[in-house]
Amino acid sequence: MNVGSIGEYIRQQREQAKISLRQLASAAGISNPYLSQIERGLRRPSAEILQQIAKGLRISAEALYVQAGILEDRQPDSGVRSAVLADPGLAERQKQVLLEIYESFRREAAAVAAEAASAEAAGDGSEQARGIPGPGAGPGTEAGPGTEAGPGTAAGEVPGAPAPAGEKAGAGSQPPAAGPADG
Repeated sequence: MNVGSIGEYIRQQREQAKISLRQLASAAGISNPYLSQIERGLRRPSAEILQQIAKGLRISAEALYVQAGILEDRQPDSGVRSAVLADPGLAERQKQVLLEIYESFRREAAAVAAEAASAEAAGDGSEQARGIPGPGAGPGTEAGPGTEAGPGTAAGEVPGAPAPAGEKAGAGSQPPAAGPADG
């Protein structure tokens, strides 16, 4: 753990957030002299103290752990992670949620890219192999004449359209009953 650099980092974050040493010490639940010693590199804070300081600074505890050498830094990012963590206008929970969503999008994009690369390597360059829906696919598409209808809809029938003459209302997807005509 590089004690001096974590202290410098905490001081920079505190000054950027325009929080006094006393305010941060109070928010983190530690004494002023102890925080001062941490910032000057004279004391080595525990992971628990770092978490309290991070909460007082409203930054990610992970950012302090990485700076302190407790955690390894993740793969380089596009700057989104750093921007979210450094934003003083967001609460800690908001930052965590944003980063979780961001990471899920990155994982999803990586999975799609890997799938497309394996499909291309297999010689299948079709749109569906690349995750691109084909014509007529997706939500909101309706079955037209001569196509297979979705559940509860007869072929050629538009969902929600009035029943053709001679059929009872509400029986739109049921075939007419065999027997005497209704009327």
